[in-house]
This record gives sequence, structure tokens and C-alpha cells, in this order.
Amino acid sequence: MEWYWTLSIGIALLVALFMTGAPIFLAFLIIIVSGVVMLLGDSAFGMVVNSIYETGTTASLGTVPLFILLGEILFRSGCMEVLLDSIDKLVGRVRGRQYILSISLSTVLGALSGSAIAVGAMLGRSLLPIMRGRGYDTKLSIGTILAGACLAPIIPPSILAIIVGTLADVSIASLLIAGVIPGVFLAGLFIAACLVKVRIDPSLAPLEEDGEIIDLKGKLRAAAGLLPFTFIIFMVMGLIMLGVATPSESAATGVFGAILTAAYYKRLSFRMLYESVGEAALLASVIMLILCSAVMFTQLLAFTGATAALTEVVTTMDVNRWVMFFMMMLLPFVLCMFIDQLGLMLIVIPIYLPILKALEFDPVWFWLLFLLNITLGAITPPFGYVMFAVKAAAQDVSMGEIFNASWLFVGLTLFGMLVMTLFPDIVTFLPELVQ
Repeated sequence: MEWYWTLSIGIALLVALFMTGAPIFLAFLIIIVSGVVMLLGDSAFGMVVNSIYETGTTASLGTVPLFILLGEILFRSGCMEVLLDSIDKLVGRVRGRQYILSISLSTVLGALSGSAIAVGAMLGRSLLPIMRGRGYDTKLSIGTILAGACLAPIIPPSILAIIVGTLADVSIASLLIAGVIPGVFLAGLFIAACLVKVRIDPSLAPLEEDGEIIDLKGKLRAAAGLLPFTFIIFMVMGLIMLGVATPSESAATGVFGAILTAAYYKRLSFRMLYESVGEAALLASVIMLILCSAVMFTQLLAFTGATAALTEVVTTMDVNRWVMFFMMMLLPFVLCMFIDQLGLMLIVIPIYLPILKALEFDPVWFWLLFLLNITLGAITPPFGYVMFAVKAAAQDVSMGEIFNASWLFVGLTLFGMLVMTLFPDIVTFLPELVQ
């Protein structure tokens, strides 16, 4: 059988298994083990065991459970409540402040959880009712939640960035650092758009809000409340940027910082640590199984000849490389309306690797845009799954309102990606600076 038929049938079966609700790692294992047995016979099982062992003992993947544990400690200890209260007070009584708060919170929560769908569901249940109750426009309120959620995969610390760096053989430290400026740029773009809309149409936000006016002393107290979290950020990203620690070492110091923060706010307990470690271990185990399966999928592509054939096709095609870049971005944008981010990444990255090498694009720049792109597809009508998470959390809001809410921020994100394409230094400046 020709390589393209093998590849097409394999991917079709994989997607079909995803759609049945089967766990991602189980779907991959079924396809991969079946494929290698058909190609190599009984000797395939030795290859499967060796592949799992080599991937599972990769030192850089120690970052994954540590970053998960960092987020779990902050969430379960209740320290996030202090963070949210401090941001709320610092934003002040600006007209449209809840939009600023929504984008800021979803950006922070997205970075800590690494999951756009979790951010959409969480803020849809908690913040959206407050915004609507205070007279804020429902459509714009939902849009800000979706917009902040789409930043989850690029703002460090990002689990998805670590997974991409591992699978694509790109420096994890560079990929994490590369997300800082684009994340801040897009968050600023979203906030500016909201403030402009409120200025044009004041009915989108109330003139006055309930609550006390925060004086300078109160703002200084709120800023002081952010210091422990700033310390954690420095321990995670600052040490990497200074070249003092590897991503795994900085993740460990970040966990230590989270424990100190919980102790500082008198929210540290053995039970909380026990639950945090247990949940982090469970999630990390699932991710490791998925990564082992993805590496075997890459090896299977090589055995079938698909990797070499794809490289030859791309290098011999008389197509401008920017046209190919557009096609490589369009595919995950569309597919992420239907398929989970992680599942899509594991399918697409092994296929894209030889193509990317042939096109000679900067890998850090490309994969950062790829990460942003896969989440953008998840907030795009009509099948973006993050929108359905918001709908589940806010059941009295129609899908039509959620669809309409997303378009402004989809357009702004696409504009931001265009700017990053035209000016790649936005992405590559920090990684090159710390090399």
C-alpha cells in the first residue's frame, strides 16, 4: 500500500476513535500498535516498549508535573482569590473596568491551568453573571472571556508549549520565553479594543459601579498582594531568562514559591498538598502516556516512508513557501473546531516537522503561532468547543449570542498573528536575547 493511503487511513481511524470519546492515549496506542505489528510483526512489541521507556525517561518532561502541581497548589489553597481581589482593586473605577478585569483574569488563569476550555467554563460560571448583573453588555462580556482563554497556550508557564517543544525538538525554554511578548501584546490589543468600543458606545458599560473607591493606600496594599505571585513568576521565567536554571529546575522553584505563598496567606495544609500532588500526578501520567504514544506515531510515520515522502513532495512543489505556511496554519485552525487541541497536536506535529525543515522557517516562531492558532480555532463558530463550554456554564445565553461575541476577538487575534508574521522579532526577540 502506498504511504499516502496508509497515512490517510491511519489518521481517519484515529479521528474516528477520538469522536467515540475514547481517551487520546488509548486511541493512539490502538492505531500505533496495530500499525507497527502489521509492518514489523512480533518484533514490533520490543520497539513499542523501548519507545515508551525512552520517552518516559526524557529529563525535560519533568517540567510537566511540576507546572501542573504549581497551578494546583495556587488553586486549591485559595491564593487565587487574593490575586483576583488585587487585580480588581488595581484596575480601579475606569469605565468598562470589568472588561479589563475579565481579560486579565482569563489570561492569568489560562497561564496557570493551560486549558482554554477550563478558563471558559470557570469564568462563564463565576465572572459572567457578575458582569451581566452590573449592566455590562452580554456579548462583549462573553467575548472577553473567550479572548483571554485563547492566550492559554502561549503565556508561560504553558504545558502545551512544553509538549510541542518535546515533540518538535525545539528548545522548551525558548518556546516558553517566546510567548511572553505576544501574550502581553494580544491582551493589550483586546483591552484597547474594549475601551474603544465603550468610548464609542457608552451603553456597553455602566458609568458607575457599586463598591468603595480605592484610595492610594488601598492600591498600594493591592499591589503588595501581587508581590508573592510576582515572585513566583520570577522564579519560573526569570531564572530561565537569566540562564540560571533549566525549565525543569525553574518549575521546581516555582512549586516551592507556590508553597511559600500558600504559607504566607496561611492557607497551607497537609490535606491541600496531598490533594494537589495526587491530582498533578494523575494529570501528568495521562500526559506522559499521550506523549509516549505521539513519539511512537512519529516513528511509525518514518517506517511507512511518509516522513521522507512528505519532505520530497514539499521540496519539489512549485509553491511559494508563504502559501504553504498559510495552508499549514489553516488546517489546525479548522480542525480545532472539532478536535481537542492535544489530540490535534499529536497528529499534526509529526507530519509538519519534515515540511517545516524543508521550508526553513524559524521553528520557535512557527510553533508559537501554531499554539495560538489551535486555540483560536476552538473559539471560532460554528464548532469551536470552548464556546460550548461557556454555553454549558451560562445556560440562559443563546449560542447565537456566543457566536456573535467571538468574532471581534477572532478578528483581533488574526490581526495579531499577521503582525507577528510580518514582524517575527515580536516572537523571537526574547529567546534570542537570552541565548
